[in-house]
Amino acid sequence: MTTEAIRERLHEYIRFADDKKLEAIYTMVEDDIVEELDLWEDEGFLQEMKNRVEDFEAGKTHTISWMDVKNKAKSAK
Repeated sequence: MTTEAIRERLHEYIRFADDKKLEAIYTMVEDDIVEELDLWEDEGFLQEMKNRVEDFEAGKTHTISWMDVKNKAKSAK
């Protein structure tokens, strides 16, 4: 079974699972979920974001506007 098929089956299962099963599933994956969502407490991540902002403000990085991004995506269709 492909990863995509597994993902789809799990989505469907979770949508209709009873409360007890949902709590059991959540307990199994809670640490992974919390770890992924706590990026703002990750010093390495915060330092990287600070460096990127500083580079942007100093003109060290090449950036493009959101409008340019959207136009490029539309033209790539």
